[in-house]
Amino acid sequence: MATILIVDDDDHQRLLYKEELELEGYEVILTSSGQEAVTTLADSDIDCVVLDIAMPGMNGVETLAKMLDIDRRLPIILHTAYPSYKDDFMTWAAEAYVIKSSDLSDLKEQIAKALEPGDSDSQQAGESE
Repeated sequence: MATILIVDDDDHQRLLYKEELELEGYEVILTSSGQEAVTTLADSDIDCVVLDIAMPGMNGVETLAKMLDIDRRLPIILHTAYPSYKDDFMTWAAEAYVIKSSDLSDLKEQIAKALEPGDSDSQQAGESE
């Protein structure tokens, strides 16, 4: 079972994501800040991150950079209400950029896609043989 880390400062959003993603069969860990998320990532086995951008303290773009410093291959999905961040060069390092909606089907689809074995996994397997 894949473990998804949800990073969002809104309590209701976190609980909604937790319920919906657990119904999809994922284990879900919730954090409410960028700093808490970075600490959790360093201490836990996380398969994918769903990261809000507009958060107090360390915002999602800063959090993204710190997370990629820990694990460059970790799929991180930016999930925000603000499409304007898409123009920020640093957000291009994310696996996907999803605009928040009451319909979570796009987010669920991006999570499933991010967790599929990809070309980099097969290249790595070929290199180790």
